[in-house]
Amino acid sequence: MAERAVRVGLVGLGTIGTGLVRALRSHGALVRERLGFPLELVRIADVELERDRGVDLSGYALSRDWRELVDDPSLDVIVELVGGTRVAKELVLAALDAGKHVVTANKALLATHGAEIFALAASKGGEIAFEASVGGTIPVLRALREGLCADRVLALHGIVNGTCNFILTQMEAHGESYEGCLKRAQELGYAEADPSFDVDGVDSAHKLAILIGLAFGERVAPDAFPIAGIRSIVPADIEYARRIGLRIKLLAVAKRTDGGIEASVRPTMIPRDSVLAGVDGSMNAIEVRGELSGPTLYYGAGAGALPTASAVLSDLMELARARRLGCAGRVPPLGTPEPRDAALCSPGEERGEAYVRFTALDKPGVLSRITGALGARGISIASVLQEERHESRAVPIVLTVHEARQADLDLALAEIARLPEVVAPAQKIRIEREL
Repeated sequence: MAERAVRVGLVGLGTIGTGLVRALRSHGALVRERLGFPLELVRIADVELERDRGVDLSGYALSRDWRELVDDPSLDVIVELVGGTRVAKELVLAALDAGKHVVTANKALLATHGAEIFALAASKGGEIAFEASVGGTIPVLRALREGLCADRVLALHGIVNGTCNFILTQMEAHGESYEGCLKRAQELGYAEADPSFDVDGVDSAHKLAILIGLAFGERVAPDAFPIAGIRSIVPADIEYARRIGLRIKLLAVAKRTDGGIEASVRPTMIPRDSVLAGVDGSMNAIEVRGELSGPTLYYGAGAGALPTASAVLSDLMELARARRLGCAGRVPPLGTPEPRDAALCSPGEERGEAYVRFTALDKPGVLSRITGALGARGISIASVLQEERHESRAVPIVLTVHEARQADLDLALAEIARLPEVVAPAQKIRIEREL
């Protein structure tokens, strides 16, 4: 008598869902060999079944209603790949309530509703796996949950949005504007028609909230820390960074400090010789620093149908083993059974170096008034880059400042903005050197 397979239902046949179907067809034999028993995708639900996705769907029971899969007692695991939070939340809660395990790649869902979802999974004896929600194919969540579970994470720095990293890489390589490089990213499929979720830092913030949960055992809302995107970056900023040995990356950062966890998503200048500075194109990387382990780096494709599907499939294999062996919940979703609410330090209390670019009329005494306002707040200048004089027009004045309290720097910048010679808001970019 043939051994019963662990049976899977897939909801959502978009890019990742289609990739999962392809991965199961091409790697099904390998998966069975490594599990020691069959894992079978048997049902698929999607609101649009007529569109040709270039993958053979014969042999699968197809449906437009995900509830039919949740109500199917023969299914052991549900894969949620619909995206968004409204339908996805309803689906995931219903599947867990029905006693099924769940795999999802939905970072927005977990970042905003993770506590409720994890609590229901625990109460129902189910399990939810979400490796693909951060870093695509990179197994960083499993590393944090299990590989580094005995260590105390001190800091993590991540390039976790391929769209932004591609745009910044193109801006530097070609000296082009943000708008021009965004258009190229859209033409190549790296950016959505509406790129706001990516370029404004929201996607990275959702991923950082999940990373904080696993790295520090603390829950944090994705809007509880500073978030800034890359729209304001201009080629001049990238060129000035190059002159002082730095590169600009959209960085997701979390650090332990005496005042709590310092967390942010924002464009950051980092040393050109650092490992993260060498991460180009659409690739992702996360560096984790542990008290015992020191730095470890996780690098790979952060998106794409097959890379992300490989992470989904690895989660399916993990839950199939848990189902077969009766060991669901062996490791809690965030690595600790009782995660705390995060104690975040006040953004104004953060201390760090910064790059500041002013746009001012080129008149005598302007630089001294700017540096005087900074000095009055206890902020010392590390370097000054000023272009040749051009009478009667505005020119950039670029400073880097030594480590300072960010609230003091912001107050100084507000005072400088009121100077009649300063004609545009200052561009401030954090500098991170300890990478």
